[in-house]
Amino acid sequence: MRCALTIAGSDSIGGAGIQADVKAMAALGVHACTAITAVTVQNTKSVERIYALPPDMVVDQIETVLKDSDIRAIKTGMLYSPEIVSAVAEVLEDRNIPLVIDPVMIATVGDHLFDDSMVDALKRDLIPLCDLITPNRYEAEVLSGVKIRNEDDARLACRLIGKEGSSVLLKGGHMGGNTVRDYLYLSSEINVLEYPRLERNGHGSGCVLSAYITAHLAKSIDIGNAVIRSRKMIQESISTMYPVGAGVGVVNPNIKIQDDTHRFRILDALDVAATQLMENVPGSAVPDSGMNIAFATESPAGSEDVAGIEGKMRHRNGRTTKGPAKFGTAGHLSFVILEAMQKDPEKRSAMNISYSDDYADVMEEVGMTVGKMDLKKNRNMSLRDLVSNTMSKCGCVPDAITDKTSNDRMIWIIGKDPKDVTDKLWQFL
Repeated sequence: MRCALTIAGSDSIGGAGIQADVKAMAALGVHACTAITAVTVQNTKSVERIYALPPDMVVDQIETVLKDSDIRAIKTGMLYSPEIVSAVAEVLEDRNIPLVIDPVMIATVGDHLFDDSMVDALKRDLIPLCDLITPNRYEAEVLSGVKIRNEDDARLACRLIGKEGSSVLLKGGHMGGNTVRDYLYLSSEINVLEYPRLERNGHGSGCVLSAYITAHLAKSIDIGNAVIRSRKMIQESISTMYPVGAGVGVVNPNIKIQDDTHRFRILDALDVAATQLMENVPGSAVPDSGMNIAFATESPAGSEDVAGIEGKMRHRNGRTTKGPAKFGTAGHLSFVILEAMQKDPEKRSAMNISYSDDYADVMEEVGMTVGKMDLKKNRNMSLRDLVSNTMSKCGCVPDAITDKTSNDRMIWIIGKDPKDVTDKLWQFL
């Protein structure tokens, strides 16, 4: 299960803050860990009291989660005080984890949710660390110092807020017009995203949107696609909002994106298998170029539909490390899988390890079907053509293909899914 961390305030009516974040992330199949910054006394009509937790209590929550869980993305919501902002920034400073900032300043019902000096701390300490910040019009004006009256002002505000290198999603819900225009500042370019304006003002919309984005990042989706997918989701969340009290309605965070389910399960299965490989495969079996395991969708259009471990698994200084599972990172394994699926659509997974005569002997002893190929002798052939020829000679998709002739001597193991592949590996390793 992929995990994300939300650092935010508690909303007693359950429509925003920590409560909304947990539900929104769960809708995308991501487990939400939490660090509460403040307890609010509020309902759908007003915020009556705010009690900020001591900064060290916030830090302790964050550190306790991070030392136990593999957190793939982090978001911050209501931080309230400069002391909490600085404490959060300090604990996250050296963490190489995607960070989304929702600079919560005013509740939907109009009440302030921050200490005035919090903004300076946010700009000084936390924004330079983040990958994306998601202000609305009011928050963007406060952060940039620009009065936003038109598109030129919005573009300038994005550039000023993102001057430290972060991406910016300036939400257009509080601007005029029949069409909502969001401004996404990404890689020094501004993209305008347009959506029909919904004549509703939902409690928790900003929290839910940033939580959707964070959950997508936790699933190894890039910022641009995470924003676009999440923005479509929040449109449906607002259109299906519901009342829980006499004031503003609560946005519906439980929007399901069915198209993501299959791909997420593929990434999750790879994560489980890669962790087992790191713990059990000896360093001598990890190729110098890296060990990888890959898994394709049921009907892949190409290598973009084959997921692998980004950066591969590598063995250095006595330990094996790995990156996240991600689509489009399977490298040569994608060719092996795509060719295997041409002959047997169920063979959607493969991995590679270093070749060893001992491994080859045991593979034959346990009855595995093994194809042998010679990359060195067939340098003019593509890997995919060579794999195809090897499979044709076997008359089937073999359990493994070996090549002991090239400089990078290799064994490719092929199976139905990552568990099938690793089960075959354990037979001879």
